[in-house]
Amino acid sequence: MGTLINAALIIIGGIIGLLCKKAVSKEMEYSIHKATGIAVLVIGICGILSAMLSVKPDGGISSSGELILVISLALGTFLGELLKLEDRLNRGCKWIESKLKMSNFSAGFITASMIYCIGAMAVVGSINDGLLGDSSTLITKGIIDGITSVVLAASLGYGVLFSAVPILVYQGGLTLLAGLLENVLVGELLSNICMVGYALVMCIGINFLYNGEKKIKTVNMLPSLLIPVAYEILQKIFG
Repeated sequence: MGTLINAALIIIGGIIGLLCKKAVSKEMEYSIHKATGIAVLVIGICGILSAMLSVKPDGGISSSGELILVISLALGTFLGELLKLEDRLNRGCKWIESKLKMSNFSAGFITASMIYCIGAMAVVGSINDGLLGDSSTLITKGIIDGITSVVLAASLGYGVLFSAVPILVYQGGLTLLAGLLENVLVGELLSNICMVGYALVMCIGINFLYNGEKKIKTVNMLPSLLIPVAYEILQKIFG
């Protein structure tokens, strides 16, 4: 139920955003676009810091994960560029645009999907929902996502509504597999995945703020999320 409520709140928020979009001038839309970029950038930075920083018993602050972050982003982006993930996804989105007669579909769909799917709340909330029937974390996340979708839809259009589909697949899959993942997606592994994920969110924020044609290809960076998993497996094999 948590994932269904989360997806429904995204759709409701997106519809409200689309209704508001009609009353928004081009100048106001530009300002909202930039303001959203700042907000997304801050969310990304805070997520990275929360994953990397910890308070020591003496009150000092220590950091960890810098090396795995650099390796994950570099190697993951290399794999994404090699597979041309962004180009493939854009072609699929263009096909949907032509069928549904929607412009700028890909920008809203890709941006919203990445923001909503990345983060510890999605993982922990889905596992709690599957194991304990506790939907509270996902409902809280749904409220946050719904508010975010109002702003994103007002700026980026119809594609934001369709980001509910990846949420259903991703969080629903985690909920169904909760028994298997309960003792896997925890501790350092979850922290590293979230750290890399929030780095991608930060890149989305930069794209919002950047006016040039050359933007960061965030979809090509998605394989970066798999590098901490590979690192964890290698650690267990080789100690």
